Amino acid sequence: MDHSGAAMMEAGGAPTRKESGRLPSRHGSHPHGHSGLARTAHGMSSSSLRKKSDATLVRKVPVASLRPVLANLQEVLLGTKLAVLFLAVPLAVAAQCFRFGQVWVFALSLIGLVPLAERVSFLTEQLALYTGPTIGGLLNATCGNATELIIALFALVEGKIEVVKCSLLGSVLSNLLLVLGTSLFCGGIKNLGSEQPFDRKQADVNTGLLVLGVLCQSLPLLLRYAVNSGEHAVATDTTVLELSRACCFIMLLAYVAYLFFQLKTHRQLFEPQEVEGGDEEEEEAVLGFGSALFWLILMTVVIAVLSEYVVGTIEPTSKSWGLSVSFISIILLPIVGNAAEHAGAIIFALKNKLDITLGVALGSATQISMFVVPLSVLVAWIMGIQMDLDFKLLETGSLFISVLVTAFTLQDGTSHYLKGVLLLLCYVVIGVCFFVTRQSARMSPLYHHNANSNGILLDVPMGPMNVQIA
Repeated sequence: MDHSGAAMMEAGGAPTRKESGRLPSRHGSHPHGHSGLARTAHGMSSSSLRKKSDATLVRKVPVASLRPVLANLQEVLLGTKLAVLFLAVPLAVAAQCFRFGQVWVFALSLIGLVPLAERVSFLTEQLALYTGPTIGGLLNATCGNATELIIALFALVEGKIEVVKCSLLGSVLSNLLLVLGTSLFCGGIKNLGSEQPFDRKQADVNTGLLVLGVLCQSLPLLLRYAVNSGEHAVATDTTVLELSRACCFIMLLAYVAYLFFQLKTHRQLFEPQEVEGGDEEEEEAVLGFGSALFWLILMTVVIAVLSEYVVGTIEPTSKSWGLSVSFISIILLPIVGNAAEHAGAIIFALKNKLDITLGVALGSATQISMFVVPLSVLVAWIMGIQMDLDFKLLETGSLFISVLVTAFTLQDGTSHYLKGVLLLLCYVVIGVCFFVTRQSARMSPLYHHNANSNGILLDVPMGPMNVQIA
């Protein structure tokens, strides 16, 4: 926008400075040959859904003092191809206030989260242009999966631990199998008769971290089964919970090491490769720092409101649709919540830019597994909620197989459509498995929960039982 850079609105809404043209990046040439701020795969993926704003209408506004404000609103709210979905946000609020039905609240809130997640990515990129590559990378690492983190926190507040676990597990599965599988399939179809190459180094780093994450999530489950079988004994009733918290510290330590590796010592491995023809435009700031920060806070608040609606209505929606809460949390929430980022990954695969696609899919899965999951456990600890890393056998097994299949798929540094088909079929099989699952006996009102000496839940029937002996 020609005029949007002329006077940017700060957080309080008042223009504070004037500059000609767009705001330039505050950083010089990158040590690896990139001018300005090195863009992340997440940022480039989201940028595929953005559109340039037309400042013609803004210039025609007779009141000069309103032009910067309108230009700012136009850039934030209309600068995306998903702008029409913003209508779901006020509709979700109206449905909640006027009690149109909890299913409507759930559906509208999910739809409203799609453009909000894309705008958070955009605003984070804008802030990164002012803060430098290191702080910008940390911002992307923190805000990259803000939607999942906020939903998890609200579910924790309401004591819905299974929703937290299932939604986070679903995000990892969705990125590894659905997003990556669809991207490899579409890219392979676009390039029939040839293979699409990509840099294995980044994939190896992410898959290694994912294996560590699976190990940390498997140990509490294995310990519980070992204790139940009598093979081992534990010192206290809360050993499984204590082991989970210790594993969370290890996972966060590994994630910090990964960020240092990604942002400092081996940054070149994670920068999107230069594309032949140079058709990618250099990212430039279109918002002032204060304005971008204000909008980021506002968007986060709106995401928090919609996330609270989603968490509060997921169980009535489950009953209304005849689907289990685990299926909605593992399959539906990740698909809709990350739709914008997923679409961007597929678009870049069609453009033969698999390094960006892998950065989005594997990067998101790694962030959820190694950052959001352990952070949720530790936050629950602070809140006095006993959440552990025992995701139960079916969920943990699905995660382990998914990481294993993904690692084998990416081991040779090339891709074709058949690899995408295999990943997608794995996702379909897992989806069918959770589709047929229903409420377990452990959650049934006919059962009372007791704990044995090892802190393991035992289901004691409280109602009458009919037993037939053959």
